[in-house]
Amino acid sequence: MRGAIVYGHVVSATPTPAVRQARAFLQWLGLPGVVLAAALLCDLMIIGSASLDDIGPRGTDLLLLPGILALSACALWGRSQPVAAAWAGSGVLVASTVVIRAYSATPYSTLLPNISFAEFVAGLELVFFCVQAARGGIVFVTTLALTTAGFLAVAGREPVRSTSSLVQALVTGFVLLAITVAVATQLRQPVPERARSELVTLVRQQWLLVGALALVLFLDTYLAAVSGVMGLFVLATAIGAATATVFATRYPVQSGVALAGILFLGALAVNAADRTSYSQFGGFPVTQVIAGMAVTVLLVRSASSRRAAQVIALLTVVVASGAIANTPVGDMSSLRGLFVAALLLLGIAVATGLFLRARDSERTRVVESAVSEAQTAERMALARELHDVVAHHVTGIVVQAQAARMLAEQNPRIVADALDQIERAGTDALSAMRRLVRSMRGDLPSGATEFSEQATTDLAADLRRLIEAGNHGVPTETDLDLPDWLPQEVARSALRLVQEALTNVGKHAAGATRATVSARVAGDELHIRVSDDGRQQRDRAPGGSAGYGLIGMRERVELLRGRLSAGQGPGGGWVVEAWLPVGEAEKE
Repeated sequence: MRGAIVYGHVVSATPTPAVRQARAFLQWLGLPGVVLAAALLCDLMIIGSASLDDIGPRGTDLLLLPGILALSACALWGRSQPVAAAWAGSGVLVASTVVIRAYSATPYSTLLPNISFAEFVAGLELVFFCVQAARGGIVFVTTLALTTAGFLAVAGREPVRSTSSLVQALVTGFVLLAITVAVATQLRQPVPERARSELVTLVRQQWLLVGALALVLFLDTYLAAVSGVMGLFVLATAIGAATATVFATRYPVQSGVALAGILFLGALAVNAADRTSYSQFGGFPVTQVIAGMAVTVLLVRSASSRRAAQVIALLTVVVASGAIANTPVGDMSSLRGLFVAALLLLGIAVATGLFLRARDSERTRVVESAVSEAQTAERMALARELHDVVAHHVTGIVVQAQAARMLAEQNPRIVADALDQIERAGTDALSAMRRLVRSMRGDLPSGATEFSEQATTDLAADLRRLIEAGNHGVPTETDLDLPDWLPQEVARSALRLVQEALTNVGKHAAGATRATVSARVAGDELHIRVSDDGRQQRDRAPGGSAGYGLIGMRERVELLRGRLSAGQGPGGGWVVEAWLPVGEAEKE
């Protein structure tokens, strides 16, 4: 799911539990596991169908399954223990060969005679994992054991039809083994940031699509094996269609046009090969049918309506032409059936694309709404910071100016000292505003704000420094008993609450001679109390800065799920109290 980061807030569309579980399962499988699962599913389909046919005793073909499942399990185990899994896989191949030969079961052939798809993929993956993780001598002996077990399976499960077939199988197996060893050796090199092609990156990102395409490619491989030499050309166009589908996740229009050309070549190859093997799929390999549906979905989902309609029309023309060319002349019933099936598949693909497009639009609206809410909340927080910090310094300026005016006639030298303090307070206020503006513009380093520049990790030290500055103009006593495990958000909010309360003391506590700041942890709460002995000014304008200050304090406390109380004290003056939850877990 896509998300957004706004002013430090991460906003994302939350996936459903089923999606999370599917992602976790795919993450556990990895790309090799997904391809192995596709090969295993293809084997189950072929063996299940063969076990029910009229060739040989029914159910005998199911004897192939234990060896296939055991070797697949060894391949999954090979990710953590490659050498042990490879030796176990060699034993499984030999034992499976003995069982097949003893009960006269009939194995089917894929790229290698008498070797199923899952066994073929599992064997290559075991070699891959072993070369990637083990040392040279161990790799050589283990690979030799796997190769020997594979050769025994090819030659011992069922007699190979001819010497040329055996030689061809040996050459094919050696070439594929050499490619696997070369790739594993390259990936074993300690390169910190190895460059990957765009196709490899897309394959890693689209595991589910790759698994589905691998499954149908195995089926096409099985069909190509009985179609002669031209079957290899058909299989090549199927591989090209699968590649175009993977690229369509990023380039739907270009990949759709490329797929149209590949479908045209595939129809020509099927026409030159055994058309009966592909007649039930409209004269196209299964991979190309699935690829056409997937690309149609991606076009409707991602491309503009005009471009999607143009490319889908091109694909439709190519498919219709290929179906007509590969359908026997005069077989109009088959052609009508193909037309209905193609129309149904096209409708399903378009409907799926429209559904995904609508879901993407809805998710975009949800994310935009969440981003807007996050921005609004951040602006409110920055407004509170601006009020708390600047009002504190400006209050100090006002207090110093009033004191200088009252004492100027008695002692003119006090005016110079007051002016120095006013200058310092004004400079501090400007610096605070500049820091806050920089944080709003994003000019501060990552993670730094006016908050973090003003506050440290020691709340007690921050409170003492705040009180010693004396900007509120009233002598203040402290009663602090604070641990060092307070959460940062609680400590920073507590500092701002005390700052705003002292600012209000300087503004509105007429005749105050003493203020008290108390902060201590009681149970699961941080209790803050700021009091003074002054007389409250009742003629202040409603909605003034003090009103905004009280609103800001209440907002801070509510954000932390705390409580705030502000009012006249029992002995006169004004008392502000706040209780902020800190939680038991923070104490450990």
